[in-house]
Amino acid sequence: MFLSVFELFKIGIGPSSSHTVGPMVAARRFLSNAKAENATHVTVSLHGSLAFTGKGHGTDRAVVLGLAGEAPETIEPDRVEAVVQEIAEHKYITLPNGKRVSFDPVIDVIFDYGPALPGHANGMIFSLWDATGAKIFSETYYSIGGGFVQTEAERLESKSQDRAAAKPKLAVPYPFSTAKEMLEMGKASGLSIAEMKRANETATMSSAELDKGLDRIWAAMNACMNRGLTFGGQLPGGLKVKRRASEIFARLREEQGGNSIQPHRIMDFLSVYAMAVNEENAAGGKVVTAPTNGAAGVMPAIVRYYLDHCLDADEAGVRTLLLVSSAIGGIIKHNASISGAEVGCQGEVGSASAMAAAGLCAALGGSNEQVENAAEIALEHHLGMTCDPVGGLVQVPCIERNAFGAVKAVTAASLALRGDGRHFMPLDNCVETMRQTGIDMSDRYKETSTGGLAVNVVEC
Repeated sequence: MFLSVFELFKIGIGPSSSHTVGPMVAARRFLSNAKAENATHVTVSLHGSLAFTGKGHGTDRAVVLGLAGEAPETIEPDRVEAVVQEIAEHKYITLPNGKRVSFDPVIDVIFDYGPALPGHANGMIFSLWDATGAKIFSETYYSIGGGFVQTEAERLESKSQDRAAAKPKLAVPYPFSTAKEMLEMGKASGLSIAEMKRANETATMSSAELDKGLDRIWAAMNACMNRGLTFGGQLPGGLKVKRRASEIFARLREEQGGNSIQPHRIMDFLSVYAMAVNEENAAGGKVVTAPTNGAAGVMPAIVRYYLDHCLDADEAGVRTLLLVSSAIGGIIKHNASISGAEVGCQGEVGSASAMAAAGLCAALGGSNEQVENAAEIALEHHLGMTCDPVGGLVQVPCIERNAFGAVKAVTAASLALRGDGRHFMPLDNCVETMRQTGIDMSDRYKETSTGGLAVNVVEC
């Protein structure tokens, strides 16, 4: 199994990788594959979690952007409104062959509140119609978390494969698919997890290209964080949630050098780093899936914490942190899920915290066994966490939850570094428990906003 660091960390726009980035990618893919000789009209129906929380996540707008040919990694947030408004006014899109077909977002983006599609909780069906009203081409897509998208056929193929026997699509020197295999390969080769991950990545690129790409990912994360630490005001969406990160950060900086600084102040910095990213995400800004948009604040907060507050931190350590965290994220995605609609927030913030804990542990000199232990500690203490966003918005409880995920990551890394790597519960068991817990979890607590905090809101 091999999942590139650049597949796991993708630059896109907020507020959701599964509900915004994924649908935009799916719409663009449909546009490029459309068999459109006699097409006059296009529609898309949103199902399951995409229907129930799609308005809050901007899924309808994401579909419009994708059908307009826009890509998540290249569109600037400031251009989104203009593109959406132009389609709404003209009521058509242009197919790759240059033909215009009618498309009215108000009518042709359909929120289907019936049963979810059988393949996944995040399903959507794109269809082309001719002048007689006959359907001439249709494709079903699933947004499976982290901006990853599968067609119906791809989903069936992945489900039919024996994961243990599946051969990697790319021949890499260390194709570990479980934490156990990762540790065994490390022991046999004498390499660290970061060195094995680097060897896998450089099967298709030079080491210099890899470093440049890792630096670009961190630069995008840091830019997002800095925007969040700068801007105040109110987040969009109707909940009237106030941005707090910039105000807290300013107070923390004012306190520097004071005589009455509390020892937990360092945790305030860590928390505000994470909150800044997720406030920017909630505002529709440019973020990096890590592994999802809803959990995008944990990893940048840990990298910033490492650089600003840890001894002997350097650029090489940042690259190690990103490589190791992506190795852990790949294992979790392969064997369980990073989708809140599939397994709840344990798969989003829980996975992010495990990834960050492992990466920080490695950057601070931890052994392979200590790194695996750090990931296990962080994930274990997110098990069972629901995904019940109020109003279908990635705001409450998502923003603060990223702060807690970052704090748990530091705690997990520290505990692991204090040990020798030997521990009771293997990471693989924890990942499998998360998968089973997600299966058992009621759909009301998996990004549908029909249970939990989402329905227990005080009326003001």
